[in-house]
Amino acid sequence: MSEKNRRDILKAGLIAGGSLALLNSCESFPDIEIAGISSRSVMRVGKAIVKASEQITPEQEYYIGRSVAANIYSRYRPYNDHSKTKYLNTLGLHLAQSSDLPETFGGYHFAILDSNEVNAFAAPGGFIFVTKGMLNCCQHEDALAAVLAHEIAHVQLQHGLNAIKNSRITDAVLVTGTEAASTLGGAELRKVATIFDDSVSDIMTNMIDNGFSRSDEYETDKLAVKIMGQAGYQNRGMSDMLTTMDKKLKPGGLDFFKTYPSPQNRLSELSASIDKSTIVPARRTQRFRVNIGQV
Repeated sequence: MSEKNRRDILKAGLIAGGSLALLNSCESFPDIEIAGISSRSVMRVGKAIVKASEQITPEQEYYIGRSVAANIYSRYRPYNDHSKTKYLNTLGLHLAQSSDLPETFGGYHFAILDSNEVNAFAAPGGFIFVTKGMLNCCQHEDALAAVLAHEIAHVQLQHGLNAIKNSRITDAVLVTGTEAASTLGGAELRKVATIFDDSVSDIMTNMIDNGFSRSDEYETDKLAVKIMGQAGYQNRGMSDMLTTMDKKLKPGGLDFFKTYPSPQNRLSELSASIDKSTIVPARRTQRFRVNIGQV
């Protein structure tokens, strides 16, 4: 990735129509210069890559995930509807609190993308995006809960971080492992920045272009059903969402059909876990229609 492209991506994250402020309720990228990247930021993320070979800290995961989120905003426009985004965050945070990872370093943040693709993404650290097309696959709150629980499960299982190639970690160790950060020169800092760019690219490629492995997706679905149950939602919401998705997906499209196992296969894997005879409470269906409806 060129220096210009990297700056453009960072700028996109900083000025994304207020949605990133909602997505990132912490500080507004204080250590990143608009004209470039500060050495402090480069070394922080460089150390995060090194740590990826060990047990990455929540703070390090946050800085990687924030850059992935900026990349997503460089590809998709944010959907700036405050009431819908607030509802999405309220539901998402309730589900996150019911998971085995109720908190992340910067907190979970949920945003809507202005795209008719049927898709959703989870960046490391709890940055979760849902397209308008995906929202339109949901007929009630329990179906939307299934979408968000699936993405929360990706964060909990660290599938995004696992996409970073081992070679990136090795290169980062070679650059930063033998010298104190303060002694690294411009060439070393540029190399760490390149390694970081490539690591974010690894995550983006797996998350958006190629998709995670089938085994990862099936594991994520099963964990999502568990999270839904712990949050008080009917697991049939997953079945209803996948059934509607199957009708809306088009072969060859740039959405779930490209990067995920087919909805039928996912339903087959979950058959023993889902009780289709349950009824979604009418109040939750009504609440979904009032807050989301058709977008």
